[in-house]
Amino acid sequence: MNQHADLLLRGGTLLTPNGRQIADIACRQGRIVALGDLRQWSSDQHLNLTGLHVLPGVIDSQVHFRQPGLEHKETIEAGSRGAVLGGVTAFFEMPNTHPLTLSGADLQAKLDIAANSSWCDYAFYIGGSASNRNEMLALEQLPGSAGIKVFMGSSFGDLLTDNDDVLRQLLSHGQRRLAVHAEDQARLIARKQQLGDNHSVHLHPHWRDEQSALLATQKVVRMAEQAGRRLHLLHVSSAAEMAFLAHHKRLVTVEVTPHHLTLAAPDCYEQLGTLAQMNPPVRDQRHQDALWAAINNGLVDVIGSDHAPHTLAEKQHPWPDSPSGMTGVQTLLPIMLDHVHAGRLSLQRLVDLTSAGPARVFGIAGKGRLAVGYDADFSIVDLQAQRTIRNPWIASISGWTPYDGRQVTGWPIHTVVRGHVVVQDETLMTRPAAQTIKFTESFFAEPS
Repeated sequence: MNQHADLLLRGGTLLTPNGRQIADIACRQGRIVALGDLRQWSSDQHLNLTGLHVLPGVIDSQVHFRQPGLEHKETIEAGSRGAVLGGVTAFFEMPNTHPLTLSGADLQAKLDIAANSSWCDYAFYIGGSASNRNEMLALEQLPGSAGIKVFMGSSFGDLLTDNDDVLRQLLSHGQRRLAVHAEDQARLIARKQQLGDNHSVHLHPHWRDEQSALLATQKVVRMAEQAGRRLHLLHVSSAAEMAFLAHHKRLVTVEVTPHHLTLAAPDCYEQLGTLAQMNPPVRDQRHQDALWAAINNGLVDVIGSDHAPHTLAEKQHPWPDSPSGMTGVQTLLPIMLDHVHAGRLSLQRLVDLTSAGPARVFGIAGKGRLAVGYDADFSIVDLQAQRTIRNPWIASISGWTPYDGRQVTGWPIHTVVRGHVVVQDETLMTRPAAQTIKFTESFFAEPS
């Protein structure tokens, strides 16, 4: 065997399918070609990783990078730059841009932007709606498509799917796992009318209450069971949903977010105001405890950031006219590593939630584990490094984070995308030739 590598990673503690082991990694042409004691190997470039942990590249399967049409909030370049600075090596981007991502042409426009600006690998969701419901099978199989995303609430125009007949048609047209934002639109409308003229953001989790999430989750899960369609429920936020999903996992996978695991009402609204405003909302400690229990009992499959930036000026509008959303892709790994340090989950479980889990849930080809033949994507971290998250570190166009001033233990040091060192010693290097994520299902499921 040719014992020369493009990139050689020496002496790190690897999180492999076999567990932790101190070993070297040889990379050639963007893939892992050898693991083990590789002292006899030569290389064009090497990194000494003594004292650092090497994780499979983190895959953030829910971001809103706002391009095209909303570039004053975010761009694919800035969002993906923040991703790699935070140790993320691939992302799935959502369809609520201007124009909405509803067609093959809309998807291709985003792929063209990403090909010329992304700092890491990428795929894009296509929105499922009444306008394209009969095209789902073809659209979900397009190269670069992460699948279909459905908004049952908290959306607008053609992306809002609050009609049961349309939802059934979307569930019956397609084969890949359907991603769903589950809030009951009718209940949201009714409860908002009850608020009157109160402009306190503390009411946000009372307006978008646990019942609005539970009703939508129960409805879509039961429809999916009838149709035999697999679901991925995004940003599950409540104790009642987790209790229900514990009995309905056969076709359903579950995502939670760092902000729902980290922030809690009422304190977050007192400290951050509308900067803590998200859909579904950050709820009280009882719900956060239920999410952590679901992580520890295996109910949760994936952690996604739901990075959804707005400008500070927009967020300063009085509630409920203030937009929901916050940055998150750059802080996903630091925040979760701090939870590892605090003993809330193991590092191996974090790898399952952020690398192996997304690869398994979505059928991603060649990613999600440290193994020969897999893409050379690495999130290399120092578990003992103490840093303070600050707004100036945030690459997002919006320029802020709800975690400004928070000290964390555990930090991304190097980020490698397909064998290209993108971040070295916490410093941004050169942009790699990022590529479209490939999905195993796309290789055998032919549109009909």
